Amino acid sequence: MPGVRGRKGEACGFTRRMKLLFDQNLSFKLARQLDDLFPGSRQVRLVGLDRADDNTVWQYARQHDYVLVTQDVDYWALSNLRGFPPEVVWLQCGNQPTRVIEALLRRNHAAVVRFLADPRIGCLAIG
Repeated sequence: MPGVRGRKGEACGFTRRMKLLFDQNLSFKLARQLDDLFPGSRQVRLVGLDRADDNTVWQYARQHDYVLVTQDVDYWALSNLRGFPPEVVWLQCGNQPTRVIEALLRRNHAAVVRFLADPRIGCLAIG
C-alpha cells in the first residue's frame, strides 16, 4: 500500500474505533467536522495538551487509544523509535486550510481504515 510504513501483507479484520487525536498544528475544528467518519476524535487543545511536548502527546494518545494525526515528522520518528501504538497518520501536504485537511482525510478514509486494520503497520503518510 503506497505511503504506508511497515511490512507488506494482507490486512486483518478491523474492530477498534478510529478516533483521531489531531496535533497542535491542526485545527480543533477537525474533530467535529470529521465526527461522522472518526467519532470520538479530539485535538490536543481540547484535551488540555496544547502546551505539551511530543512525548506527552504520544503517551496520552497511547493511553487513550487515539491515532495521532500530524504534519510533524517527529511523530514518524517516534513511531520508528518506539513502535506503536499509537499509530500515526502523517499528513504530508504542507500548511493548508482546515477545509483542505478535512477533504484530504475524507478522501483517504478507506486507506486509513486499511492502515488501522493491519497490526503490523504504525505510520501512514498521506498527502
